[in-house]
Amino acid sequence: MGAGGVVVRDVDLKEAFRARFGADPRSSSAPGRVNLIGEHTDYNEGWVLPVAIGLGTRVAFGPASGGGLTVVSTAFPDESVEIPLGVAPARRNHWSDYVHGVLRELEAASVTVPPAALLVDSDVPLGAGLSSSASLEVATAWALLALADHGMAPTEVALLCQRAENDFVGTRCGIMDMFISCLGREGQALLLDCRSREVSYVGIPDSTEIVIVNSGVRHSLAAGEYNRRRAQCESAVATLARANPAIGSLRDVAAGDLDRVDSLLGGVERRRARHVVTENARVQGFVTALLAGDLTTAGGLLDESHRSLRDDYEVSCPELDSLVDLAHRRPALLGARMTGGGFGGCTVNLVRAGQGRLFLDGLTSDYREQTGRALEGWITRPAPGAYVL
Repeated sequence: MGAGGVVVRDVDLKEAFRARFGADPRSSSAPGRVNLIGEHTDYNEGWVLPVAIGLGTRVAFGPASGGGLTVVSTAFPDESVEIPLGVAPARRNHWSDYVHGVLRELEAASVTVPPAALLVDSDVPLGAGLSSSASLEVATAWALLALADHGMAPTEVALLCQRAENDFVGTRCGIMDMFISCLGREGQALLLDCRSREVSYVGIPDSTEIVIVNSGVRHSLAAGEYNRRRAQCESAVATLARANPAIGSLRDVAAGDLDRVDSLLGGVERRRARHVVTENARVQGFVTALLAGDLTTAGGLLDESHRSLRDDYEVSCPELDSLVDLAHRRPALLGARMTGGGFGGCTVNLVRAGQGRLFLDGLTSDYREQTGRALEGWITRPAPGAYVL
């Protein structure tokens, strides 16, 4: 979806707000993302390389009477959620928890949010690994900050939204999703050092297209597997730190140290550590290859990333493996891998420019023949980050 599509949807959402609440709103928008490479490295203080995409969350908002926030989603128009202001929140295990968590963090930061109405709309598919939760949190944060007439730097907004998801929703995610939603740039990927929070931008060559394909298998990161992987990495670090106190995270282990890692760690922790260490190296290699225009090497690193996620980190699934295997039958492909938390969701495919539609149509046909499942897919280029109108 290009910028023109965002404007049309924004106008429609504002009209829906007027019909529902009888007032003229403002609106905020925050994109989802696809991570090109650097999976499960962010909470290990490593490097990631996401891009913002044209799918996102929009919030129409305006002041309202009453004592709190009235939140409605276009996905559930008959349901209205009331969230009180200035009251210790209780998690509901409901999509509105993302809104409630952001409100709690803003209030903890001494931001006075007035009573308001919010109408939420999103075209980021749930459970697909394209960061529907972060786009909702970031769009909500920008809306509530505008209502409060309170300025905040984009990086601070990103960190606030991470705290909301970690501490209130209960998913121990890293900072990648919120940072790219806040800081995305058109035509560029965001190289993020998740320890220092230093960011730089890497141009995506015009000779390529990014094709995102949804397997149709949904996952829930809060269900436990994501948190379990994080705990396994932390346990591996604790073991390695006893031998070398300089190791504070898996970020501190170089690829050349893997033989020593293998001698210190047991089976599961060894595999988890090996993925993170080699994935960090792949991020750096991928950036170098892009800057050199070496698309063959870049594509090969995507392939290696998938194998590592499948075999060492064990977060793939048969449908994702099938999509990657089928993608390699298509001559336009440069490289493919699963993306996101895993256990379902999407693959990201780097293909030659002008070949994205043919690639996606062929992959859709092959996948339906092999699995009986339909595919949803998008051909995209890096999009801008969050904004308020």
